[in-house]
Amino acid sequence: MLYKFLIYISYSYAIPIGNPLEKEIIKRGYTVKWFSDIDDGAKVLQGKENKLNNIKDVILYNPDIILTITDSVPDFLRGLKVQIFHGFNAEKRTFKKDHFRIRGFFDLYCTQGPSTTSVFKSIAKKLKHFEVIETGWSKVDPLFPITKDFKDDIPTIFIASTFTERLSLAYNDSVFYEIKRLANSGKFNFLMVLHPKIPIELVHKWKSLNNDHFRFYDTTNLISLMKKADIMIADTTSAIQEFGLQGKPTITINHYIAKPYLINITNASQIEETIYYALSYPDKILSELHVFNKELHPYTDGKSSERVISTTIAFLHKNKNYLKKKPLNLIRKYKLRKRLKYFTLKSFDSPFTLESKINT
Repeated sequence: MLYKFLIYISYSYAIPIGNPLEKEIIKRGYTVKWFSDIDDGAKVLQGKENKLNNIKDVILYNPDIILTITDSVPDFLRGLKVQIFHGFNAEKRTFKKDHFRIRGFFDLYCTQGPSTTSVFKSIAKKLKHFEVIETGWSKVDPLFPITKDFKDDIPTIFIASTFTERLSLAYNDSVFYEIKRLANSGKFNFLMVLHPKIPIELVHKWKSLNNDHFRFYDTTNLISLMKKADIMIADTTSAIQEFGLQGKPTITINHYIAKPYLINITNASQIEETIYYALSYPDKILSELHVFNKELHPYTDGKSSERVISTTIAFLHKNKNYLKKKPLNLIRKYKLRKRLKYFTLKSFDSPFTLESKINT
């Protein structure tokens, strides 16, 4: 049978997560539409012909499966509500406020690997109103197969930053001037991106470094840049985990959680010497990184999107009577309605089930 999918987003960084899913859905001959609940995501969807412009259009579309690449999804939509994460667990916050916060909107969590699956399954066992199935993460599908054919004589370094000011290297003047010095020296080639939420004045500041050895990219499509780079410089951004799946070292600046697979420094004056160390591909770092990757995202076949679509279709048809109703959640539901400017008393608190033959 045919299925109607909705890719539900808020921010532009969801696009490279949704694109592999869209590709897989279309390959199977199913219908897929996009919708963003805020302006940031809506702007980047302007180039897509299959976007829905408002929540009334979404209701009329009536999707069977909603692939959500943000933290919440309208409870008044009928379809199966699936959480597709917008990043790896970057461990920026305490446990209750980070990757594992349960907001009470989702029927199914498609997890990325054992390190997160185990935690979500433990929470699901306690709350009993959602299911957890490990699929891998669609965003990193284009990363595979991994290639390590570095052809440039000058090493290439990928720089990425989080938007949280107290954690972000983008706000650090000492880091800025050291990268400027190194870019002007011609010893290394730098490819840099900043989080979409970074203030525009900081974006312009870093863009001012553009020269033959420094290039700023205004993009959320990081995979192609990661593939070109030999090593990475970052802070606490979850892009660290994406880059690390290639088995390449990352230098972190002021990462407050010590990790054996990262090379952490606390002063901009250490950057150059640490770059040379990272470029040596230290056995200890690579060994720790290999262990970490097996827990984070063990799938290297580039088929996580395929698993997500197959899993959601199978779960759509599964008898879900064993699940409790989702929590009342009145404040969050009101905030969603206010954001969407759509007020209704309708609420689907039980997971949607489609009783029909499965054809995946």
